Amino acid sequence: MKDLQAPLFVDVHQLRVGMYVHLDVSWMAHPFATGSFRIASVDQIATIQSLGLTRVRWDPARSDTGVLAAVASPQESTLVPVEPEADVDAEHTARAALQRRHRAMLAAQRASIAGCEREFQAAAREFRSITDAAHSQPDVAREKSETLVRDFLGKIDGAHDTCIRLLGETAGDRTCTHSLNVTVVSMLLGRAMGLGDDELRDLGLGALLHDIGKIDLPDRVRWRDEHFSAAELQFYQEHVAHGVSLARKMKLSPQATLVIAQHHEQADGKGFPQRLPAERISAAARIVALVNRYDTLCNPLNPAKGLTPHESLSLIFAQMKSRFDAVTLSAFIKMMGVYPPGSVVELTDGRFALVVSVNSARPLKPRVIVHDPRVPAEDALIVDLETQPELGVRRSLKPLQLPRAALDYLSPRQRICYFFERAVDATDAGEESRE
Repeated sequence: MKDLQAPLFVDVHQLRVGMYVHLDVSWMAHPFATGSFRIASVDQIATIQSLGLTRVRWDPARSDTGVLAAVASPQESTLVPVEPEADVDAEHTARAALQRRHRAMLAAQRASIAGCEREFQAAAREFRSITDAAHSQPDVAREKSETLVRDFLGKIDGAHDTCIRLLGETAGDRTCTHSLNVTVVSMLLGRAMGLGDDELRDLGLGALLHDIGKIDLPDRVRWRDEHFSAAELQFYQEHVAHGVSLARKMKLSPQATLVIAQHHEQADGKGFPQRLPAERISAAARIVALVNRYDTLCNPLNPAKGLTPHESLSLIFAQMKSRFDAVTLSAFIKMMGVYPPGSVVELTDGRFALVVSVNSARPLKPRVIVHDPRVPAEDALIVDLETQPELGVRRSLKPLQLPRAALDYLSPRQRICYFFERAVDATDAGEESRE
């Protein structure tokens, strides 16, 4: 048997799960998070075979022992020692093809992000028109609200997985961002909890308009502040009654109106305005109350006091869970994952990354942008950890714990903004963009 302590070349058609391989091509030439890794699935083998390479380098010392036993057979003749001279023309052709593939994948990624941001901007404009019409044209405001929620419902129709996508900080003003964040996450949570279409419509309407009563408040008391006087706090809390009054003028359904009336009630009976016990709070209001609190922790009035999404989730679970329905909280954590979009993380290989989207069907394997000094930030491909079995998240970090280079590269958001994104595999996106 050949010396298995030195790296060998193996024909791509002889690859096996468990081999530790090195892809000796540039970062633009493959979709993997790193160029050296242990093959974990037949899907990864198929991806390598699609790259246009005829052979790859593998490291027996870092491969699974079962692979070493397998190659100690007559078939090992397909494994040849590294030769000093390679077929330069073939390598050049393969690299050119891989660079085209990378460019196609990057174009598809940028198109997806741009599409999400356009849709969010359109929703934000519609939301502003709803608030403008709430008093003067309540029927128009209701119709616009119903149309917007119906559009959102179409995005989570159940035929495809839907991701929660992190958007840029300039996507909308605070009022729009908060209301749309709460609507997006609440509707996804409602679907995850098995609500039907009619229930989701009422949930969506209530979530979208949960703070509509704030349009009747002076700016200084629209957002709760820990330094409020007793009078200011009472003034702030009156936005619930104002919201219910507007909901009735708009002729919203009783279920949607109930969400507006109860979105500050708590399961421990210490909420406002009625201090209702848990059993008297509607299921939809329980959802909106939780999501509303989560978004407020991420996006407080003073951005400097904002918690990361991971910190917000941890704080709710550790210190506030008595305020929320246990079943709803459990479903929320399961859907958002341990590291919600916007979280800054360290990966198991020591690199730093920003979570940009979470597939609500597979929350433990988010999609991330990885800090890679070799790749310009604007050209970084999103890495789907679902396709990288050997790579995971080691821990969450505060942005200021990042090295300066990683902080500048990843640019964590001070304001967290979410929207729907249809889940598409990165390699599929690259293929679709060439059709």
